[in-house]
Amino acid sequence: MKTVNVSDITDAVKDMCIEATHYLSEDMKEALASSKEKESSELGKKILSQLEDNLDIASTDMIPICQDTGMAVFFVELGQDVHIEGGSLSDAINEGVRRGYTEGFLRKSVVSDPLIRVNTKDNTPAVIHYDIVPGDTLKIVIAPKGFGSENTSRIFMLKPADGIEGVKNAVLTAVKEAGPNACPPMVIGVGIGGTFEKCAMLAKKALTRPLNVRSDLEHIASLEEELLEKINNTGIGPAGLGGNTTALGVNIETYPTHIAGLPVAVNICCHVNRHATREF
Repeated sequence: MKTVNVSDITDAVKDMCIEATHYLSEDMKEALASSKEKESSELGKKILSQLEDNLDIASTDMIPICQDTGMAVFFVELGQDVHIEGGSLSDAINEGVRRGYTEGFLRKSVVSDPLIRVNTKDNTPAVIHYDIVPGDTLKIVIAPKGFGSENTSRIFMLKPADGIEGVKNAVLTAVKEAGPNACPPMVIGVGIGGTFEKCAMLAKKALTRPLNVRSDLEHIASLEEELLEKINNTGIGPAGLGGNTTALGVNIETYPTHIAGLPVAVNICCHVNRHATREF
């Protein structure tokens, strides 16, 4: 049995909040650089270069990559042989968010009630997804999500007869409707299967997978590549001003589903697609 103290979790989460909002992950840097080489539009190339300049300035001067530092979303894999000591795991994560967003001078974007809309002033509470797994490791992934792109996401409750073509059409529909509003080039997370809420969670989690890692399922990996090509052929381009770099990647996660359904969720993220990971 491994013991992890909540104070260590809070410290790590605080650092993750600051890291994810100031430094782009290596897979995203590589995807941006590669797309600039392939971009056919001169304006598109210029925009991609400006995005790279923004990333350099952000990391050098410790300025957030984007002014919308997002709602803090976490994916937590808790080993069944891990004991959390000193308090609640959820409280420890939220305290880390509070410290990270206040001490890191990050924008506080969370309101305590969706209708009354009073700002909590510390970006809590976070959205936390838990998964109990075998072993004695605690893995925490943060994915701060800005709402310019979040607001363009969609869920489609397809019929089984819609099949793979229906899935493709759903993803392309969501991307085309998002257009420039999702700050392209985008990263597209897709969840297929499960239920209404499960496919949405899968789509969000798909965004945390490195863009240079394809699905383990051959037919899904092929679908990821096909959809990326189709999306980049829409002509939306960087900043929505035309070009063949509308998306940097498409990541798809699947789950078994009911015989009468084919749920599909499309969670779109802008070009920063922030995430950071810690393990205990």
